[in-house]
Amino acid sequence: MKFKGRMELEQGLKQIDIAPLVNILFLLVIFLMLTSVFVLPPGIKVNLPKALTSDVIKRQNINILVTGENLTFLEGKQITPQELKEFLKEAGKRGQTLLIKADSRASLGRVVEIWDLARDLGIAQVSIATDQQ
Repeated sequence: MKFKGRMELEQGLKQIDIAPLVNILFLLVIFLMLTSVFVLPPGIKVNLPKALTSDVIKRQNINILVTGENLTFLEGKQITPQELKEFLKEAGKRGQTLLIKADSRASLGRVVEIWDLARDLGIAQVSIATDQQ
């Protein structure tokens, strides 16, 4: 038993038009792009000084951040000088290296103070982060 409606559909449908499908996909992509929220990771803004002779460091370092207001941060948390001293003492025992990221407005005295403290506590490699020009 053959159905007439089915035969007409099979004979009349030779090719599928994909233009409407492509249009819908483009609309979905545009919708997702416009409605998505681009969130930047939270952090502390620091303007690094510029240097022509800076090198790229590829080792894992302890990152200490000094802001323009001379606040000291370790792993995103503000720390006191006593906490910094204890942390650097442990890092010196493990033989880790230190990277100081200081704002260009930060006090040079504060940066040198951290540098001296690190060297006194056994950290042999101390670097200062800069932006390449």
